[in-house]
Amino acid sequence: MRILISNASSDPIYIQILTQIRQSILSGELVAGESLPSIRQLAKDLQVSVITTKRVYEELEKEKLIDSVIGKGCFVSGANQEFIREQRLKRIEEKMLDILREGKEVGMSAQDVIRHFTMLVEEEHI
Repeated sequence: MRILISNASSDPIYIQILTQIRQSILSGELVAGESLPSIRQLAKDLQVSVITTKRVYEELEKEKLIDSVIGKGCFVSGANQEFIREQRLKRIEEKMLDILREGKEVGMSAQDVIRHFTMLVEEEHI
């Protein structure tokens, strides 16, 4: 798992870390049962406060994306596959809306975007 913190970002550091770990879980890069670095180790690796990484893990646990096992560490949750699927669908919908908005900016109708997308699907044989 690779996490990059940008000092130029307007997002607080904990949000940057949270977003990147969440994205890794939702994309399948981190799979159910996979262990995460300890709170202290992640803080050390990222050169941030332990309080920051603790807050990130607590939020991920609230979202049921990770499980905390006392004495063992934190692991990607395998219990909430439906939630992960819903979050991935939500991301797809957001990207589709972005495409529709950008298409509109260049004068494409929704039908034009759909035709273009269909053409791409046919070319890729998806």
